[in-house]
Amino acid sequence: MKISELSPDFNRSSGDPLSSQISDLESLVVSAESLSSSSSASPTSLSTLAGSLRRQLTLLTPLAPFPEGSQLHLWKLSFRLWNACIDLSNSRDRPTISLAELRQCAADMLLVAGTPSSVPSASVKAASFLHRTGLIWQELGQLDRAAKCYEKATDLVDATSGNEDEMRVLLDLNLARSQIAWESSDKTLAIAFLSRSKALLLKSACADAYKSLAEQFLSYGKVLLSKHESDASPNASDLLSEALDICEKGIAATGKYSKNSELEALKSRCLRFLSAERLHHEDFEGVLKCVRVLRNSWKQDETEHPSVSYVAMKGWLGIGNVQEGEKELMRLVKNKEAAEGVVVAAAEEYLKQTGVEAAPAVMVALAGRCRVGGAAAAVRVVKRVLEGGGGGGGKGRAKAVAELAADERVVKLFNGDESKRERGAMHSLLWNCGAEHFRIQNFEVSAELFERSMLYVSREEESRSRRANCFRVLTLCYLAISQLDRAQEFVNEADKLEPSITCAFLKFKIHLKKKEDEEAIKQLQSMLTYADFHPEFLTISTHESLQNKSTRVALSSLSTLLSLYSPGKLMPLSEVSVVRNLTTLLLREPNTEFEILKHAKLVRSRMVEIGIESFFGKGASGAREINWFAGNCWNFGLKTGREMKHELCKEFLEVAAELYATSVNFGDRIGDANQAMVCKCLILSAGAMLSLEERKKGYLSDVDVKKGLEMLERAGKLLPLISTDESINAGFHFLHTYNSYQLLNKGPTNMQSQQTQIIKSYASTKACKPHHLLQLGLTASLGPRPNLEAAEFSFRSSLTSLLSLPHPDYHSIGVILRKLASISSHSDDLAYEVYRQAYQIVVGLRVGEYPEEEGKWLAMSAWNRSSLAVRLRQGEVARKWMKLGLDLARQLSGMEKYVASMEECIKGFEKVCSGERDREESHTNNQLVLA
Repeated sequence: MKISELSPDFNRSSGDPLSSQISDLESLVVSAESLSSSSSASPTSLSTLAGSLRRQLTLLTPLAPFPEGSQLHLWKLSFRLWNACIDLSNSRDRPTISLAELRQCAADMLLVAGTPSSVPSASVKAASFLHRTGLIWQELGQLDRAAKCYEKATDLVDATSGNEDEMRVLLDLNLARSQIAWESSDKTLAIAFLSRSKALLLKSACADAYKSLAEQFLSYGKVLLSKHESDASPNASDLLSEALDICEKGIAATGKYSKNSELEALKSRCLRFLSAERLHHEDFEGVLKCVRVLRNSWKQDETEHPSVSYVAMKGWLGIGNVQEGEKELMRLVKNKEAAEGVVVAAAEEYLKQTGVEAAPAVMVALAGRCRVGGAAAAVRVVKRVLEGGGGGGGKGRAKAVAELAADERVVKLFNGDESKRERGAMHSLLWNCGAEHFRIQNFEVSAELFERSMLYVSREEESRSRRANCFRVLTLCYLAISQLDRAQEFVNEADKLEPSITCAFLKFKIHLKKKEDEEAIKQLQSMLTYADFHPEFLTISTHESLQNKSTRVALSSLSTLLSLYSPGKLMPLSEVSVVRNLTTLLLREPNTEFEILKHAKLVRSRMVEIGIESFFGKGASGAREINWFAGNCWNFGLKTGREMKHELCKEFLEVAAELYATSVNFGDRIGDANQAMVCKCLILSAGAMLSLEERKKGYLSDVDVKKGLEMLERAGKLLPLISTDESINAGFHFLHTYNSYQLLNKGPTNMQSQQTQIIKSYASTKACKPHHLLQLGLTASLGPRPNLEAAEFSFRSSLTSLLSLPHPDYHSIGVILRKLASISSHSDDLAYEVYRQAYQIVVGLRVGEYPEEEGKWLAMSAWNRSSLAVRLRQGEVARKWMKLGLDLARQLSGMEKYVASMEECIKGFEKVCSGERDREESHTNNQLVLA
């Protein structure tokens, strides 16, 4: 069993207790020395040893005070243990808790031993041990244990002795205790320890003491300065001022005026940080004052610290003296000790305060100064200018950047592979700036920036795509400002580097701008040959053409797009949309009826080929598409009909009828209306067929006649659905009847009975109108195949309807009576009935109400019919017609001059007739006498 492990009673019971305890303590020190000389000392063994030492010191403490010899022995053991700790520390990278415990034991051993009189400055040395042990505890983060060491050490030192060594140790202890308080966030206590230390300097002429205290103030000031705690107490300004004051007092007290002394160097540091602190508070005059003091204290052959010029520049700029600020910047640029990063940062700050006009001079200076990071510096300067330093407006900054980027000296900085990253950064800056101006439509500025950005794109194969992209964007810029020749140059270059559909489209756009429609159409066709072609470009081309008011090119674009449609192929627009847009554009152009008809027929054929829903679409949208095309064909049918283009009219209306019928079958909600449109289209189409025959003065083929009759038969079934508007309803009913009559008249067989039946059916409808019947009668009474039965029925039905009106149309009545008289001329009785009816009509009419010409014709024709009877010596018949003619003449205006003559003529006729009767009677009597 080891001596150190014996109980206190056992140790005291055998011999001299003090000697025994010291002996055991020495054994532990020997163990520590043995561990320090070997490489097998583990943390566990050291911790165990430290524990044993603490227990042994605990046993030894009650035996104090010790005789002089025992004190010296304990002091030697303490120094031996301390040296062993040093050896153990040297074998390790960093201090450990176990080693700190051993040092603590060595220091405590001196405290237990006391201060032997034979050891000079024993208390100072003991305090030094405790101070250094506290430093180790502080390094390990054990602030409480460190503070205890410092407190024990402080108690050992006499602050009133005036001993320089004691003052120095006490100063170090105050500094250490201040550091502990600072790290514990007790800043007030930390500053109090430092302030307490200032009194110790009065008793010391050591430059190191001044330096240590000044450095401590400086370090605290730097911390507060970095945290920008301007309102805190203490503040950075006070601490830095204290540091500066201590430096000046130290220089004065030590009598060392060498500018290279450590105190002088520390004073310079204090001034630099104080100037930075003043700069932080925008006390620019204070900054410049610090700079002046700094420069006055240096020799001319010394190199100035770079930060001095930096803060001086900031100070001058702060008070608005740009000229002095520029001088300081150039002074910093010339300072070889200044890092390139510092120079560039200063240049950035300078440009931030000044206008863009200063940027070229700064960039040139940096180009000459920065050898390693010149490219990076140029990038930073350009970025600063773009960020808006010093005003000048976005456009002005962009122009300044463009000038900077184009400078050969700047471009030269980016040569070489080592500047590849910076070259890309510069390109990106210029590109992004150009893009920003492009977005706000500053196209001239953006073009200039894009061109400058190409200076920072290598001509290697890997950059082909980027260069091509630059050329394409430049094309857009020059297109926007209408410099078409330059735009064409750039797009041609882009196409050489990277042929693409985008280049083809830009060429197309240039041709449009130049009004070169033929070249634009050729370019459209060439688009199809590009590998990355997509039909969407034809859609965009159409929009561009319309924007440039080139309908012809737009039509070509849509036609090309239409030719690409095939089953299952994905396209940007539905096929029906393309045809609709084509038709819409054709509507704007003159004389495009044939093209419009061609596309209408295409619609009809495509809906048959691929299905109605597949072509037009489903639901309401599909119905709208069908109705649009149907309505368009209807409108063009009417238009061409008015223009006497009967063949086009017929075909448009036929297509319209099919489309309207498709809409009905498609399930359109307005099915009845569309069925009515089918009826109208069929009727008008048949009418156009008849008008075409009449215009050509030819004959309809039997096939056409049959087709027309079938169309009209189909229309006849839909007639009840035509609009309730009476005039529209009557018109189409009449046209249906009229066209049917005409077509029946052109058939190979006699169809007069059917014609008559058609007219009778029409006359029985509510849509029948007297003037329509009159027209049908006139039609039936004329032509190579007159149908007198149908004509007479039409005239008589029309006459009956007219007479039933509140205000009859006597002109039409006159025409009907004339026609009826003509038709009935073969029968005297029928003719007389017609004239007699005419007389009944005109009796009682106001003067001039019956047409004068028609009345004159009635009266004269009735009178003239008596002449034949006179010649045939049919007196009664002659008398009947003469009397009827006279009666008519008396009732009609304009016949007054004829009435007297007629009366005289009748009297003469009666005389003649009387003479004839007398002679006949005389002759009869003579015959009787003779008999």
